[in-house]
Amino acid sequence: MITAVDTNVFISLWSEDETLSSCAQQALDRAGDAGALIISAPVYCELIAAPGRKREAVDRFLEDTGVAVDWGISEPVWRAAGVAFQAYAVRRRRQMETGPRRLLADFLIGAHALHAAGRLLTMDEGLYESAFPALKLIRF
Repeated sequence: MITAVDTNVFISLWSEDETLSSCAQQALDRAGDAGALIISAPVYCELIAAPGRKREAVDRFLEDTGVAVDWGISEPVWRAAGVAFQAYAVRRRRQMETGPRRLLADFLIGAHALHAAGRLLTMDEGLYESAFPALKLIRF
């Protein structure tokens, strides 16, 4: 079984909050025990974008932990992300939402998880539940 992992899981893992970090570690361990862990290219980009984080350190972490990066984003993933992002934009306009806007990267992460793994380890289940109802979510 393959589990795709969202950026927020690694951010939690690397947090100075020991409780949050421990929860993330346990969730990653459980998902890893069930099979392979992968991240999409957008997750990789988000991980190296954090202030003070070096690409080499992220690469070393992924190699040491056996988390694979899926660099290829296929046409079905792009299409699914586009459709989900479009539906989100329509809902946002209809409901006149004023909160923070979601980025296309979020929808690429969800679409990739749906097509490459069928399940996603995340802390952000609200977005993925509405945008990708067929995606199995693993929460921690």
